[in-house]
Amino acid sequence: MKQMVIDADGHIIEHDAQIFQYLEEPYRSRDDLLNAPFFPSLDGWNRAARRVADRKGKSMPSPDAKTWLAFLDDAHVELSVLYPTQGLAYGLIKDREWATVLARAYNNFLYGEFLKAAPKRLKGIALIPLQDIQEAVKELRRAVTELGMVGAVLPAVGLRRPFGESYYDPVYNEAQRLGCMLAVHGAPAQGLGFDFFERLVEARALSHPFSQMIQLTSMVMNGVFERFPTLRVSYMEAGSGWIPFMMERLDREFRNRAASISTAPSKQLRSGHVFFHCELDEAMLPVAVKAVGEEQFFCASDFPHEATHEYIETLEEFRMRADLTESAKAKILIDNPKRLYRL
Repeated sequence: MKQMVIDADGHIIEHDAQIFQYLEEPYRSRDDLLNAPFFPSLDGWNRAARRVADRKGKSMPSPDAKTWLAFLDDAHVELSVLYPTQGLAYGLIKDREWATVLARAYNNFLYGEFLKAAPKRLKGIALIPLQDIQEAVKELRRAVTELGMVGAVLPAVGLRRPFGESYYDPVYNEAQRLGCMLAVHGAPAQGLGFDFFERLVEARALSHPFSQMIQLTSMVMNGVFERFPTLRVSYMEAGSGWIPFMMERLDREFRNRAASISTAPSKQLRSGHVFFHCELDEAMLPVAVKAVGEEQFFCASDFPHEATHEYIETLEEFRMRADLTESAKAKILIDNPKRLYRL
């Protein structure tokens, strides 16, 4: 029998009409809210239209809880942690009040339509309104203690302040107190320095790693992991190849510029509380594991953004890799995501 794995990053595809039913009053009585998108566009590209134009085959499904459970069975996955899709643009919302209302509605929707259906196999990641830090603290507490979610998204793009600023300390303090994790997750390409690209493929190649590099640099160099030594933070969907480069680069600046931190960046990232997504077929993965340690990495299906058969095939190939130890493989597939999410 195949060994079960933990899927550390799957996605729901949420639609405004679904979330609308979970809005609080007076919003739920206003059908005209549906005349405009609840979440901003990621960056001006229509991903679905691009898939059609690029002839990438079948359309992307919008799986419900039943479909998700079927995927878990087909792929021999013990459980999946569910992130948003449209909600990855959440950091681009400017209206603090709407950000708060929408976060509550999204979290109630995620709980009501997915987590309640299979609480042992579907785990949730909350949206919290970082546009209003006190409301973010309240919603994080509610999502974890009342809805049973295992963490919250830190949207890597769009917010006015990078995540190293002390403005976010109340959220870090509450996450540390609650024992939940926080996930830095990108997707939009706005404001990252390549808004002049005219093809989505160029922006997608850079958007995830660049946004992660920016936020990691801010958090490390501003002492977030020193101020909150047991806070667990993950960096999602950027792969592992950029991490050894950033460790060396940040250590060099730490030595040469006398940064206002006392712990070398590389040591901070080896603390056991900072986690990184990896692609199972990455050639650079053994290099990253050697640089950081095998305790820090996890894998993800990215379902339904990626096809079921592709994930299953990649898992099989990963298990056959000769350049990683069996210990490292087991930790990436099972042990590390369990520690990250405290499953």
